[in-house]
Amino acid sequence: MNAVRSSTYRLVQLLCGGMMILAAPLLTPVPGPAGVFVFAGGMVLVLRNSPRARRRWGRLKRRWPRGGHFVDRMMRRRSALRRHTRDRAAAVSQRIDSAKTERVN
Repeated sequence: MNAVRSSTYRLVQLLCGGMMILAAPLLTPVPGPAGVFVFAGGMVLVLRNSPRARRRWGRLKRRWPRGGHFVDRMMRRRSALRRHTRDRAAAVSQRIDSAKTERVN
């Protein structure tokens, strides 16, 4: 379900996400993984509210697919979950097809 949001609300979320990304390195002296979670939250806000950031993120994922896959899984992005499900189904059907051809030969 895509909710229609006003442009000011999107801008506020985009700015908050950018501030969270910039604040994440400041949390490195704090014990624990606080900076990682703040950075991930900022990334989520920026990617949800900026088409330009989504395009750039897509280019980065094509260049470094393993890293992009890992980050998508950690952010629990719907597109990553759909892609993972689709890839699993394709692998299963490929195994079934190869098993059938082995029986025939």
